[in-house]
Amino acid sequence: MKTAVFLSLAVSVAFAADKPNVVLLYADDLGYGDVSCYGSTTIATPHIDKLAAEGLRFTDGHCAAATCTPSRFAMLTGEYAFRQKGTGILPGDAKMIIPPDRTTLASVFKGAGYQTGVVGKWHLGLGDGDLDWNRAIQPGPLEIGFDHCFIMAATGDRVPCVFVENHQVARLDPADPIQVSYKQPFPGEPTGKATPELLKMHPSHGHDMALINGISRIGYMRGGKAAIWKDEEMADTFTDQAVKFIEASKSGPFFLYFAAHDPHVPRVPHARFVGKSGMGPRGDAILQFDDCVGTILAALDRLGLKESTLVLLSSDNGPVVDDGYQDEAVQKLGDHKPAGPLRGGKYSAFEGGTRVPFIVRWPAKVKPGVSSALVCQVDFPASFAALTGLPAPATAVDSHNILPAILGADATGRTELVEQGGPISLREGNWKFIPSSPGSARNKETNSETGNAPGPQLYDLSRDLGEQQNLAKTQPDQANRMAAALEKARLGGGK
Repeated sequence: MKTAVFLSLAVSVAFAADKPNVVLLYADDLGYGDVSCYGSTTIATPHIDKLAAEGLRFTDGHCAAATCTPSRFAMLTGEYAFRQKGTGILPGDAKMIIPPDRTTLASVFKGAGYQTGVVGKWHLGLGDGDLDWNRAIQPGPLEIGFDHCFIMAATGDRVPCVFVENHQVARLDPADPIQVSYKQPFPGEPTGKATPELLKMHPSHGHDMALINGISRIGYMRGGKAAIWKDEEMADTFTDQAVKFIEASKSGPFFLYFAAHDPHVPRVPHARFVGKSGMGPRGDAILQFDDCVGTILAALDRLGLKESTLVLLSSDNGPVVDDGYQDEAVQKLGDHKPAGPLRGGKYSAFEGGTRVPFIVRWPAKVKPGVSSALVCQVDFPASFAALTGLPAPATAVDSHNILPAILGADATGRTELVEQGGPISLREGNWKFIPSSPGSARNKETNSETGNAPGPQLYDLSRDLGEQQNLAKTQPDQANRMAAALEKARLGGGK
């Protein structure tokens, strides 16, 4: 009997080493400097810090774009979003932008025998146009490789303000159907613009349409009252759903994509976090995300899955302070630097737009430490295909197998990376090139830098991480060579 138990345990350990469970913890608008293990002294994120201490913390980890929809598209498909039209920031009623026949990160895992689930923010469109929210909602996550989903269609500041579970709006009362419009308001429904006295949070720019839970949003909505989420409970709802998926899939292997909403606007954290950061709702929302991370990690511990689970934590793009609401984020920022030592943030071509927290923990394989390897989320489809013993998807034309870097066996990672911010830029080792680009140098609404400039920009990040000294004029050969390389990468694609 003891021999049988030993052999079973040995097989289980070997299986875990070959095909671990994978949990992707994905923040929304979390900056490089927003967590304490990346240098923040104003916000403490103990659960993320613990994950970093037990795993590998990357100092040059990137999302694929400086805004949410293109970043998520690239991560799931392995293709830079700028190659496909219609992959900009989507409205809440947009149709699905990933075709059902497209191989994705989720379908890679499913093809390897994994149970797959997505919980949280989606923002990649649903349906095939003119979606009726009161009927079956498809195509959606289930059509591109996920076995289960519990999502919001877009973002918290866009209607419809309801959750979608698999193919249905959760908790929808058929007697109170949902209507959504991004063109005109519904008669009799309050809006932030028409009835500002009803608001508990006022917009700073835009965000003055449908008024739901005392917050006005982008787009118009009526009906579906029983299905409308409570903003203060959103993080707990998503976390509870994530834990339920892990519990149901504990026999493994499983892949969970946990796409948190924090610290995206509107920032309405639960009462237990309000005022705890001293930085207003944005800081409190970061504490809330850290708590969600802690709850999910605790669930893995409780179920005995820590050793057999690869946990990866990152963000969809860099930080933004004022993104549409008067929530004191600017006034209470103090000495905090959301992008840390980096220049720019969300919407920007500078490093702060795409260089984000990037942490990997897998006790069975990954030695704790810090890595300066250049890694990117666009490489997830090819890298995790390699992890599960499958070939890289043919459609993942920009996805490289950087699994050795992710696991800490390679200190270099990528040799070049295209970054999609304002202008599309290029990294080659420590060199960063941003081509000349028309347009304002700052986003007038968010007051964030775009990276636009009348002439090319060239930075040596090994000496100038904050991208302050433009070397394009003093090193024209390097600038011209990288300009040609960027154009080739833009037009060509592929490995």
